[in-house]
Amino acid sequence: MGKGGGCVPSKKKQPPVSDEAVSDREAAPIPVHDDETNNMETTSLEPTIPAKLKIFIVFYSMYGHVEGLAKRMKKGVDGVEGVEAFLYRVAETLSGDVLMRMKAPEKDSGIPEISAEELVNADGVVFGFPTRYGCMAAQMKSFFDSTGQLWKEQKLAGKPAGFFVSTGTQGGGQETTADGVLAYYEMNELWTAITQLTHHGMLFVPVGYTFGAGMFKMDTVRGGSPYGAGVYAGDGSREADETELALAEHQGKYMATVVKRLAEN
Repeated sequence: MGKGGGCVPSKKKQPPVSDEAVSDREAAPIPVHDDETNNMETTSLEPTIPAKLKIFIVFYSMYGHVEGLAKRMKKGVDGVEGVEAFLYRVAETLSGDVLMRMKAPEKDSGIPEISAEELVNADGVVFGFPTRYGCMAAQMKSFFDSTGQLWKEQKLAGKPAGFFVSTGTQGGGQETTADGVLAYYEMNELWTAITQLTHHGMLFVPVGYTFGAGMFKMDTVRGGSPYGAGVYAGDGSREADETELALAEHQGKYMATVVKRLAEN
């Protein structure tokens, strides 16, 4: 065949290849260059989801009622595949001397404090706090007040968020039942909290009546509402009962499910 007519097999005799060399060559991995890997096109139509979606449970608790709900809520979140909960507390604004006079117990050192900037790392957030005269506790309000830069840049916009609370009654038992007074203070408190989410453009996720029969119990005093889980603390001596804790666990599971669905779309 003339020049340019095609490839001419080499007449130079190739050295024989031993069976051992062939075996080694077959076993050796084929190198893949980084640029080749980066240029590979994926044929999967599945959305890319992080290994674990993160839900931050951010709370303030003076006597442990809200903290108890938070820990049970974490159990609900962690029960959903692909989602993980992280507990954080907001900074205390009262001095140690005042806390001692109020007989507040020591805080769990295993739960870290959170800064406002860290909220951007969450895929969803649930905020928990006690009521103070129908509004959220000053410690939680102080935390929200520290999110000004995040608000200015709208870095929390679109993040799902929810609430859970603890409260007592004031003057309950006269014209209305304790449940009625509790529900009033919970709703009033949560309405004042929703404004925080609104300004950030966050998505409020109420638990609604997804808890089922537990939402309609009337045989005992209990916290919780369609807005979120709650505990009736009374004078501070009453601990959350199983129904209140179960609602908190359910809310964690429900929030995790919503966050997961949003991530998949």
